[in-house]
Amino acid sequence: MKVELAVEPLGSWIETNGKPLIIAGPCSAETEDQLVETARQLKELDAVHVIRAGVWKPRTRPGSFEGMGEAALPWIQRAKAETGLPFAVEVATPEHIELALKYGVDILWIGARTTVNPFNVQEIADALRGVDVPVLIKNPVNPDLALWVGAFERIAGAGINKLGAIHRGFATGEATKYRNVPMWQMAIELKSIFPQLPIIGDPSHMAGKRAYLN
Repeated sequence: MKVELAVEPLGSWIETNGKPLIIAGPCSAETEDQLVETARQLKELDAVHVIRAGVWKPRTRPGSFEGMGEAALPWIQRAKAETGLPFAVEVATPEHIELALKYGVDILWIGARTTVNPFNVQEIADALRGVDVPVLIKNPVNPDLALWVGAFERIAGAGINKLGAIHRGFATGEATKYRNVPMWQMAIELKSIFPQLPIIGDPSHMAGKRAYLN
């Protein structure tokens, strides 16, 4: 599979001072105090380069907590102002993109459940035309390399060249000690297709247990 992809070096849009990139933050922004206090503590570690938090949370069934939506975006503005750190948010619709950019979100990411749907990814790509913003793309829920590659092709086709992959593991339907099985070969194959593409590991989603992160 030979694919050309123009990608700007990671260091040109995230400053890490030569250290491994660390993105950290709550799974979801639930209250202003929770988000801002978490951001402050992460800043104090002097090791985190980007703060993340879910604002829109895709759930399998209705009735579950699906995020605070636009109400949480001013909290992000405050957290950014107090820490000086860039902020990343998951987007799944053109409306999400519009709102995230309106409130100054620095980095967008496409979640695993969105990556599996080419129609959805294309809608996001169309909404990103003419926008200069970094986009991180998580691997699809299931181990389908073509879907992951296709998502990058679609987003790159919209003129986005600040790109990165997030390897968060895969659902296999088998009982394992991991929440999402790493399947490292899939990430290696992606790197062989896009050698210049930075790949960021997401140990929290892979492990599913705090003990594995120590």
